[in-house]
Amino acid sequence: MRIALLPLLLFLHLIAHAQQSERMLHIQRSTTEIKLDGNPDESAWQTATVLTDFQRQFPVDTGLATARTELRLTFDAQHLYIAAVCYQQRSSYTVPSLKRDFPSGTSDVLNILLNPSKDGLNGFLFGISPLNVQREALIDNGTTLSYEWDNRWESAVQNFDDRWVAEIAIPFKTLRYTVSQGDNSWLVNFLRGRLNTWEVSTWRPVPQQFPANNLAFTGTLYWDTPPPKPGVNIALIPYSIGSYTQDYKRNPNSLELEEKTGRWSGDIGGDAKIGITPSLNLDLTFNPDFSQVEVDRQVANLSRFELFFPERRQFFLENRDLFAMFGFPGTRPFFSRRIGLARNPPTGFNESVPILAGGRLSGKINDDWRIGLLNMQTKRVEWDSMHALPGANFTVVTLQRKMFGRSALSGIFVDKENALGGLNETQRAGYNSWNRIAGLEYNLNSADNRWTGEWYYHRSFSPDPGQRGYTLAQYLGYSERHLNVFLAYMRVDSNYTAEAGFVPRNGIQNFYPGIGWTFYPKHRFINTWRIGVEGDINYSFDWQETDRDLSFLLDIKLKDQTSMVFRVFNNYTFLFEDFDPTNLNEPGTLPLPGNKGYAYSGARFDIVSSTTYNLQGEMALTAGRYFNGRLLRMEGDISYRWQPIGTFAMSYSFNRIRLPDPYAAADFWLLGPRAEMSFTRKLFASAFFQYNTQANNFNINARLQWRFAPVSDVFLVYTDNSYAEPVPNSPVRFFTPKNKTIVLKMVYWLNV
Repeated sequence: MRIALLPLLLFLHLIAHAQQSERMLHIQRSTTEIKLDGNPDESAWQTATVLTDFQRQFPVDTGLATARTELRLTFDAQHLYIAAVCYQQRSSYTVPSLKRDFPSGTSDVLNILLNPSKDGLNGFLFGISPLNVQREALIDNGTTLSYEWDNRWESAVQNFDDRWVAEIAIPFKTLRYTVSQGDNSWLVNFLRGRLNTWEVSTWRPVPQQFPANNLAFTGTLYWDTPPPKPGVNIALIPYSIGSYTQDYKRNPNSLELEEKTGRWSGDIGGDAKIGITPSLNLDLTFNPDFSQVEVDRQVANLSRFELFFPERRQFFLENRDLFAMFGFPGTRPFFSRRIGLARNPPTGFNESVPILAGGRLSGKINDDWRIGLLNMQTKRVEWDSMHALPGANFTVVTLQRKMFGRSALSGIFVDKENALGGLNETQRAGYNSWNRIAGLEYNLNSADNRWTGEWYYHRSFSPDPGQRGYTLAQYLGYSERHLNVFLAYMRVDSNYTAEAGFVPRNGIQNFYPGIGWTFYPKHRFINTWRIGVEGDINYSFDWQETDRDLSFLLDIKLKDQTSMVFRVFNNYTFLFEDFDPTNLNEPGTLPLPGNKGYAYSGARFDIVSSTTYNLQGEMALTAGRYFNGRLLRMEGDISYRWQPIGTFAMSYSFNRIRLPDPYAAADFWLLGPRAEMSFTRKLFASAFFQYNTQANNFNINARLQWRFAPVSDVFLVYTDNSYAEPVPNSPVRFFTPKNKTIVLKMVYWLNV
């Protein structure tokens, strides 16, 4: 079957690989010094080509933008410079705060998109707001943004009543690119977003059905003289940390307080970033610490399987597509959160695991080949005499070959080695000495982004024969102005095991069909509406249906970027064993009996308001049958933007489950008030609270950040976990403490 797919792949490339109309820009080297003051009056700006005629991308992708943008580029031996004049009334600015790395769609912005490798997949985004608030991100897979990436660049903005003027200087050392004797050209695009008029515009036109930052739609930047070689690029990033932790150990049965402990600790460590070549980077870390990373957002778990939480630690995010994006979302052979994070069995909490050291080599060998090498060593943790986590070494090797412009053939090898020495027999139970994954993958991305696809085959190896298995999958999707259609198939062998990956379910084969049609009405308020069918249908290997989620949907998007989706669904779940859908297993109730199928249906309504308004919100309401009972679920977020100070918000989730006697019934509340404030462009504060009745946990996470130098910070972080509800017949009351920690950390970025 896989061989039969080859003619189809070649056919798709032949019919879909033609680029659309090209836009070109020539850049000249400056002969004078550029002073970064928001006033582009140097002679180099007067002779530079002026880019205008930005075209609308939203709410329509025809016609010129209503607000004029003028853009110029030049460079010298150290920096790429961009000067922009953005016409806009000062009174119409939308800037939520002065904090760096503001999310997409929350602020007026000018974005610079750079793709030096010209692969249409991997690049850089640099953005700036009218109040000179910066953001930068890595782009992978053509559109995916990683704002956790942090690097050094400079900007200055001047504001006038009818316009704002920006000057930007991006060090060549910050970028990854090669210089050749022949053609030196990059792919680029420039994007402008204005929230008060709901308008997005781009220099190189981007069809409305695709994200505006899509690297499939770029112009070409030609260097009249070659850009300078970046030269030696070495950065040392040491840190020092001090903390105080207080733990409250309780009897697991009576919850009586047995011991209260407090301890002071201090540590040092750091990272190094070394440019092996202009496009290949070596990252080293020694005793890393991630205490400043925001805690995970808690969610109510109504499923039988492990939930996925995204990676937030910066070390694992650069070139993450070379490591983390293999497989389907439910079959990742490598999941970086397996390194340095683990569940403590006695407490049930996810906790940090000491990482001793590690390194990552990633980037481009040349325009056609990319490589990724990662090795990390974690320390053994003994939770108690019954439970332990062995020290482990994680190795990942990937190699990627560009094909047909924007597609790639890739290979991956993952090795996890567990150090079982020093553990007793009880602690060793369930661990193998090693586990390995090897696989091949082909990713299709046509030049015009209409065709996308993925085909992979992965195999696991282990000393235990019961953990030697395979997974394979294929996906093909087509998207154009009106029609989008896709079909995927995934198979996960019962023995497939990826200890360093994310594979919540084995022994299944899945079909993912979907089709939709989009309409563009000439309406005062409605921008588009779409009808469609989507499904996730699971079978066992003997073709017994085990799960089904089939939805008919109506998706409406308004011209102010408000979106609404109404969905009617039909679900089916076959329980192979007894299961309590509340995941509480309360005394006096019985789990639903296994070896039985349950069919149920209902409806869901989602609405996300426009970010144009200071008061914003989103809500998802689900109601209908649930197994042999009923479910009412309401979740979402409401926030208020106090420009440019910050945002105050409340996330919420309520689940009401009613199953007939003698089965469970429960109400779950999860509330998450949070505040993010920026006192200046260098001083920020955030506080995040989570009230979770399902986990009976009340979490506080507060952070103060002072950026005292470029990419250098002081963090003060406070974390507190306590009980969210009283426990009957115990001394536990609301806010009875579990543990608390306060951390002071300093990070300094030193260029060598």
